Amino acid sequence: MYKYNEFDAAFLAERNAQFRAQVERRIDGSLTEDEFKPLRLMNGLYLQLHAYMLRVAIPYGTLNSAQMNQLALLAEKWDKGYGHFTTRQNIQFNWPKLSDVPDMLDALAEVGMHAIQTSGNTIRNVTADHFAGAAADEIEDPRPVAELIRQWSTDHPEFQFMGRKFKIAVGGGAKDRAVLKAHDLAVRVVQNDAGEIGYQILIGGGLGRTPMIGKVINDFLPRADLLPYLEAVVSVWNQIGRRDNKYKARIKITLHEHGMDDIRARVDARFALIKPTFQGADQELFSEIEAYFAAPDFRTDSTAVFSTAYKTDPVFRSWVDTNLAEHRQDDHAIVTISIKKHGATPGDASAEQMRVMADLAAKYGYDELRISHEQNVILPHVHKSDLPAIHAKLKQHGLGTANIGLISDIIACPGMDYCALATARSIPVAEQLATRFDELKLEHDIGHLQIKISGCINACGHHHVGHIGILGLDRAGVENYQITLGGDATWSAAVGERAGPGFAYDEIIPAVERIVSAYLDIRSTPDETFLETYRRVGLAPFKAALYPEAQKKVA
Repeated sequence: MYKYNEFDAAFLAERNAQFRAQVERRIDGSLTEDEFKPLRLMNGLYLQLHAYMLRVAIPYGTLNSAQMNQLALLAEKWDKGYGHFTTRQNIQFNWPKLSDVPDMLDALAEVGMHAIQTSGNTIRNVTADHFAGAAADEIEDPRPVAELIRQWSTDHPEFQFMGRKFKIAVGGGAKDRAVLKAHDLAVRVVQNDAGEIGYQILIGGGLGRTPMIGKVINDFLPRADLLPYLEAVVSVWNQIGRRDNKYKARIKITLHEHGMDDIRARVDARFALIKPTFQGADQELFSEIEAYFAAPDFRTDSTAVFSTAYKTDPVFRSWVDTNLAEHRQDDHAIVTISIKKHGATPGDASAEQMRVMADLAAKYGYDELRISHEQNVILPHVHKSDLPAIHAKLKQHGLGTANIGLISDIIACPGMDYCALATARSIPVAEQLATRFDELKLEHDIGHLQIKISGCINACGHHHVGHIGILGLDRAGVENYQITLGGDATWSAAVGERAGPGFAYDEIIPAVERIVSAYLDIRSTPDETFLETYRRVGLAPFKAALYPEAQKKVA
């Protein structure tokens, strides 16, 4: 992983000192809240319902044990003992005192972390496939590209105060594990017929009040053209994007209004002007960055211990079958640690749990951890002989739940419990759903089913691309939950279809039960997933199950 050099350290020290002075001026009244707002947003500090919230960047989701331990320290020393991992591969601390935030930023800088550009109308934290560098289906580790983009975009003078925020994601595998088509811009590592590595560029994706699926603007971009091309895309959007209405300021609206042909022509013209100014410096930097992401020196021990445990321990076997993914090394595995124990808040990890995961990474995982957009934590490189010991340790600390990809592995935003923008609760709905299906003991029979919950139209919980999406809204002062079905966050990305009228808070759990019961009744085989069934039969049978009273009236 990338390690900060002297320039990086000096840059962070200067930024943190500037913000410390700004905080002092806010506390003594020299700055009003309105004057302070753009300054705090540049440093990841929000004002939420009950307190300030600090959002810390975890670039492309990659951490080492020292960094995870430092996050635990922040949670324990300056917050309420936990942090919340987000769908943007960040971590949020929901209860810091304003006077403590400069100390928190200094503590982050000690381990090469920061909160820069995790908020505001700028290029946000660059996200990536959480299995990057480990997945068996990967063409190339996309994280060097993500780091190159991070360095280029940080404090870029043209892109600090744009019409709206701009989100970039990078993936390098045959499978999309980074929700690439839901981003303003996505970079997909591809290989042409000549065996050359390049990039497919997509633009115009996004969720929120106007969900749209990203479209390909360039099928194959040579490696040397990447940064000038991205700069051309962002420059064009920044110039012609809407400024009269913030809800129409995202690039997806610009693309919709102008059309791909017009946008592509503008980008190509801008690219032709920009490319000569780079003079190869970006490629020299990329070569330096690549060296930081060399694969670990993988062990080659026997896997007999793993094989024995798998055959004799059914609890361990269930966890292996559910929470492990194929590694590019046959004797290794990718471990996804569920921080979604049944009834727990999705994405929340205590300081103690963070330290446990840091220790496991240091001892068994080549000192690497990843955060997924699905709000879980990954050990990307684990020798199979170490899996029984890892599982035993995880179970001791509430981290051994075998539910990755199942109905209780729910994505949920903080909702009205924390967020000033939210119009309904998300966390209690997620907790109750997970608890209910654990009680029914149906999870493994149901199989792969993704529920995603948002507490407002901004869609931070990705509800549009959930197999079952839940959107909480305010209806005349009462929480109302709309359901969408058939969403998909992979290469076959789709926005879910609204099922019909919403449900009250006390009706939403039974409503989801009816959907799942209908699925179990109409799937063609036990192996047919919910999404496959939905695409085969459509909305009608699920709508009939959701609204039985309406069906009686029709009859």
